[in-house]
Amino acid sequence: MPGPIQTVAETLNSQIPLEGFLIVAAVMFAIGAWGAVIRRNAVVVFMCVEIMINAVNLTLVAFADFLPDAGGIGASYAALIIAIAAAEVAVGLAIVLAIFRSRRTVNIDEVNSMRG
Repeated sequence: MPGPIQTVAETLNSQIPLEGFLIVAAVMFAIGAWGAVIRRNAVVVFMCVEIMINAVNLTLVAFADFLPDAGGIGASYAALIIAIAAAEVAVGLAIVLAIFRSRRTVNIDEVNSMRG
């Protein structure tokens, strides 16, 4: 008769179904989309976009893990998306800092043109 610790370890090591990953990714994407639409702070909007990108990455990796003939291509695309997201954050934060230096605000509603 297995002990309670061994039962818990076997439960944690069991494979999570694909639907579990897709549900978590859908919830993450919905939270990111809601935050990007509702919030007015540019930094928070960038964080919400990053949450949405991570939800897509989770979906890619989940499908790469569950499809037998994928050959790791989903994880390769996920690594590419992470690199692109890092570049997007660097450019986006540089733009936000430039706007903050000239306008003293990062509120999206108050910035209506790129002229200083």
